[in-house]
Amino acid sequence: QVQAVESGGGLVQPGGSLRLSCAGAGSILSTEVVFWYRQTPGKQREWVATVTSTGRTDYAASVKGRFTISRDNAKNTVYLQMSSLEPEDTAVYYCKPARSTSWGQGTQVTVSS
Repeated sequence: QVQAVESGGGLVQPGGSLRLSCAGAGSILSTEVVFWYRQTPGKQREWVATVTSTGRTDYAASVKGRFTISRDNAKNTVYLQMSSLEPEDTAVYYCKPARSTSWGQGTQVTVSS
């Protein structure tokens, strides 16, 4: 079972930045495709970004140019650097290795003045 743990969420003002981390929990992430998703109450989980094992990336249109997904294989961690945050980015953010069959706890991001 491939698992990961999210961290790094918090409260930030509009226009601010946050970096989320997705650490392998007893699993090696370096060979995994890893996704970031987000979810707000009453809405379906929304895909945000993908990084492949070779470092290729892809982004949802709503975050392209503001968010950057990256990986540090030495630290067994995938990051989501979020900049120019907007209130609409408020959500619980989840990372999910492609081969994982379950979701983690997520990390709350709140963008508010």
